[in-house]
Amino acid sequence: MTPSLIDRAEQRDYQTLFIRDLNWSRPDHAPVTVEHDARTMTATNVSSYKGLRVWVVDEKPDSNIEAVVDRHLARTSTDRILIFHGDTEQVWRWPVRRAVGSTTITRLSRHRHRDGGTDPRFGEKLEAIRLPLDEVLDSNAVLAKVRQAFDVEAHNETKHASKLMARLYTAMEKSYPSTTPRAVRDHEISVTLARILFLLFGDDTDMWKPDLFSDFIRDHTAADGSDIGSQLTTLFGYLDTPDNKRGSPGPGLEGFRYVNGRIFTERVTLPVLNAEFRSAVLQACDRDWASISPAIFGSMFQSVRDAETRRQLGEHYTSEENILKTLSPLFLDELRAEFQHVRTLGKYEADRLRKLREKLGRIRYLDPACGCGNFIIVAYRELRDLELAIMERLQEITGDNPMLLANVGLSVTLDHFYGIEIDEWPARIAETAMFLVDRQCDLKLTASLGHAPDRLPIQEQATIVVGNALRLDWATVCPRPGQVIVAGNPPFLGPHTRTKEQLEDLQSVWGTKDLGRLDYVTGWHRKCVDYLAGEDDGRFALVSTSSIAQGDQATRLFPYIFKNGWRLRFAHQTFAWTSEATGAAAVHCVITGFDKNNKPDPVLFEYPNFKGAPREITARHINAYLIDGPTIAVVPRSTPLAADLAKVVLGSMAKDGGHLIVEPEDLDHFTSDPIAAKYLRPYIGSRELLHGEKRWCLWLEDATPLDLSRSLALRERVAAVRAFRLDAKAPSTNDFASIPHLFTQRAAQRTTFVCIPGVSSESRPYLPCARVGQEVIASHLNYQVQDRDGLQFAILSSAMLLTWQKTIGGRLESRIRFAVRTVWNNFPLPLLSGRQRADLIAAGQTVLDARAQHPHLSLAQHYAASGMDPDLQAAHLDLDRKVGALFGVCAGAAEGDRQQALFDAYLELVPSPVILE
Repeated sequence: MTPSLIDRAEQRDYQTLFIRDLNWSRPDHAPVTVEHDARTMTATNVSSYKGLRVWVVDEKPDSNIEAVVDRHLARTSTDRILIFHGDTEQVWRWPVRRAVGSTTITRLSRHRHRDGGTDPRFGEKLEAIRLPLDEVLDSNAVLAKVRQAFDVEAHNETKHASKLMARLYTAMEKSYPSTTPRAVRDHEISVTLARILFLLFGDDTDMWKPDLFSDFIRDHTAADGSDIGSQLTTLFGYLDTPDNKRGSPGPGLEGFRYVNGRIFTERVTLPVLNAEFRSAVLQACDRDWASISPAIFGSMFQSVRDAETRRQLGEHYTSEENILKTLSPLFLDELRAEFQHVRTLGKYEADRLRKLREKLGRIRYLDPACGCGNFIIVAYRELRDLELAIMERLQEITGDNPMLLANVGLSVTLDHFYGIEIDEWPARIAETAMFLVDRQCDLKLTASLGHAPDRLPIQEQATIVVGNALRLDWATVCPRPGQVIVAGNPPFLGPHTRTKEQLEDLQSVWGTKDLGRLDYVTGWHRKCVDYLAGEDDGRFALVSTSSIAQGDQATRLFPYIFKNGWRLRFAHQTFAWTSEATGAAAVHCVITGFDKNNKPDPVLFEYPNFKGAPREITARHINAYLIDGPTIAVVPRSTPLAADLAKVVLGSMAKDGGHLIVEPEDLDHFTSDPIAAKYLRPYIGSRELLHGEKRWCLWLEDATPLDLSRSLALRERVAAVRAFRLDAKAPSTNDFASIPHLFTQRAAQRTTFVCIPGVSSESRPYLPCARVGQEVIASHLNYQVQDRDGLQFAILSSAMLLTWQKTIGGRLESRIRFAVRTVWNNFPLPLLSGRQRADLIAAGQTVLDARAQHPHLSLAQHYAASGMDPDLQAAHLDLDRKVGALFGVCAGAAEGDRQQALFDAYLELVPSPVILE
């Protein structure tokens, strides 16, 4: 960093700064005079570079006047840096553009620098726009450098803000006496940090004199932090005191406005804090909070909460990208498209624009699992941006006074937004964040139209209710006039991770104790349907675990939704969830959006790569498995539907503490014992099947009592199994101590069989199965099916089978989890002729032969996502041609075509399918 750059800026010698120090060119435009409200200001062009101009105004007006000057300069300088300065402070502004649908929204970014202050980011910005001496850059390259310096987006600030929030949280925790109940401590910390966030925004968004809060902490609290708690307590009380009840302000309080609302109402007496806390507050004051989206507060919150609490609550905080995946196809895209259409209507445009504003005002938005308010924040911001675009267009075509447009009352207001959150701390953050995003939207309004409503004292607030959403009546939170939209990201908790209380919540919502494998999130689906009953124009969309559209859950959840008149308006198939929080959980999700309309056509978002971008597809009808197909339920069966499929069973289970398993290092010990050697069998668990590792087991089903007593190796292992089973906690395991020489579940095969992995990577192009001899024992981590002639192997190795599995089967995270009753027993294989059977067997053998050419490779290596051996690939394509021909699809067909063919075949084999409507 070059200190002279900041020094030059503080000397107000901007022309020298840009031309000599930053290597820009000389000015190319005469000064511009701007008149507003009987006030005259002059903007001087001090430097330029290929159309990009730097303007300086030798005074520091309020942000409204700044916006007026910028709009005037925009007529001649599309790309510009605008500098306002007073005696001790300067503000650098730069227009940042953001796409909203097909419309571009412009707002002014703002960097305020106080002379003599510690401001490394100001130096970084100046350094970033320095041009090279030995290279002539084109205009686009210079624009890129300026954007790098001034386009401050929220995600660039998230890590810094999160670390500061964590420091504040930790410092406050340390300051509380150990005798303070945890609930009291956590409550007071949550209230305090929410208030500090508000004050940080206030300093940077013109709620009061710039840096008023920063000055209060720096100048009116002791350096050791010993009195900062009492001083904050005094400040919080002052902010909640109306002007007519205030006496003379105490030291540092003058200039703070009455806030009203619920932010400062509760009286909290803070403990004696410390220098660490004070230092963290001052560091937070040095950041530009006006540029940080309140939507990141959830990420900051997750960073300071312990992992166990997050797991219990099922929290998965959401990136803005994923929020917009939910909100845009649910309702925002439609509103944006209507705005674009209205702009083509000529003389009717102004009237229709006003009606569109009124339509925005009828929307009520509820997030019934709002966390820190990410969804509500983004929904509010996007609707405010759209309303601003409408207002800008009205001004353009009607010449209406911008202040008149702003003063008629905004259609999109905070009191139309609602949230329910079970945990107080995020609810407090959500409540505060909504006011802050409202303030940011007002700054955009000011930058564009030169005026915005004065929000202090607060008159309108979002309604955030602390409570259990599955026990509350949502209508008491968000009444239902206007169009109600429900959207959010409820907790992700499966049958094995939820608490007893959460199970009772879910049973209460569904009205039954028989929940099958329903995830906790499905309680929100049920509540949405019940809450919006009778609302023809209502809509809802929820981020959910991908398992809701698989197996048993799909056949339990979607019938209730469809039978109540809802359809899937859009769906994002399984994708990898991303969060902006450090250490966020890795989960795989779907997003489902519902309405009761027939138009527009449903939209599917497919993910060829779970971590990649989606492919958008217009569908005829999206079914419970989130594909374009019939609305039927593929219900579990106890036997195969197809006549040519054999019964699949689970492998053998030992429950032996590992004592009946022989590892490679122990093999010599058992082979040297002639009695024990007779009972050694190859043993295939999941790693052995997929990665070619070797293990053996002692299969003692036919062992005689004499052999068991004569072999020391067998006696030791059998005794160890007995001890393990007797010490087990499960009574069922204790019972098997009476037969310590046997596996608890025995499924040895009497013929050649196919070993099928219970779980396999989703990235493999085929299900990696092995055809093995009857001497092999498969563990319970695998499935097995007798296969004397090779037909079962051929079917299991086909793309059609894997498509069926991925479409209706369950998953473990994103991995394929083989399902016998749902997937295999329902695979709709048409009845085979003798010729077709022989062709499939031969094609399957070709696959085995291709593998045999590389015996050193494991199944995982044969079917690596990075690519297959060409001979093996060719063998599979031949097999796919033959299996696909049975269903009327060609090899290499798109997955959607295979899915449609499979459902058609299923309907032919099942005369009375379960219809989900």
